[in-house]
Amino acid sequence: MKTRSINLAAVLALAIAAPLCAQGFKPSKPVEFVTHTGPGGGGDVLARAMSSAMEKEKLMPVRMQVVNKTGGGGQSAASYLVEKKGEPHTICVFTGLWFTNPIMRQEAHITLKDLTPLVRLVLEPALIVVKNDSPYKTMKDFIDAAKASPGQLKQSAGSLGSRDWLVRQLLMKQTGANWAYISFPGGGERIAALLGGHVNMMVIEPQEAGEHIRAGNMRVIAQISDKRLPPFPNIPTLKEAGFDANVPQVRGLVGPPGMPAEAVAYWEDVFAKFVKTPSWKKYLEDQLFVDGFMRSAELGKFIDEYSETTRGILREGGAKVVR
Repeated sequence: MKTRSINLAAVLALAIAAPLCAQGFKPSKPVEFVTHTGPGGGGDVLARAMSSAMEKEKLMPVRMQVVNKTGGGGQSAASYLVEKKGEPHTICVFTGLWFTNPIMRQEAHITLKDLTPLVRLVLEPALIVVKNDSPYKTMKDFIDAAKASPGQLKQSAGSLGSRDWLVRQLLMKQTGANWAYISFPGGGERIAALLGGHVNMMVIEPQEAGEHIRAGNMRVIAQISDKRLPPFPNIPTLKEAGFDANVPQVRGLVGPPGMPAEAVAYWEDVFAKFVKTPSWKKYLEDQLFVDGFMRSAELGKFIDEYSETTRGILREGGAKVVR
């Protein structure tokens, strides 16, 4: 009887302790919110918007500090995460570049599979824009001009392997046109080059281009999206314009390798609450993003599948695949 009482007490103790264990991790110091883009770049804009919204919604017990680790097509940021192995106070925005760069470059040895998947957040459309006084009114106008003067037109762009690079590769392969790809480290510099008349065209996320389009500084000539976005009902998608180059863009969050399971669960739950908040829903609407929320396990499977999709796009665009 005494033994049964002891066993029963042990079971009750475990039952009481289980919820406490499930609570697990909770941030106890400022969280580093890492992005591979410089100030003004898509990842930087997203990280700062999320940090501000998280604070407004009072979902975090500590401050979130955006940390820019630029260079290497995302490898600088990935390397920083590897150095933070097991650290639950560091999270990072990933984009499609984190898939393409390791596939294209032998030295880009850190892949998303080496990091801890946390959540997928959004799927992003993009716009192809020119300066407001550009002679190119449509995508066909630009392609025709590029074919007439090979290598003379310039595209303001990010890293090799990013979505704007993939779109260029596919368009050039399909049309026989050719134009220069001018890479800049930050979104602000890319925009300044276009508005200053130093380049002729760029692929840009709606949230980066919004104020410049509203101010009349940029003209949209095509949309990289499955369907026309509400603010641009008269601008065709690339497919509608006769070009097959609708490269998807995804953004989500990863952590350092070896992040404890209780920390992964914490970040999953926090962002599951976050994506339901009015602040985030308004942000998605304002930026023309598509909700693409996934938890860690589902994101892990998506990373495998999307890596294969990306590898196929790279091959179709004529890029060398190293892994």
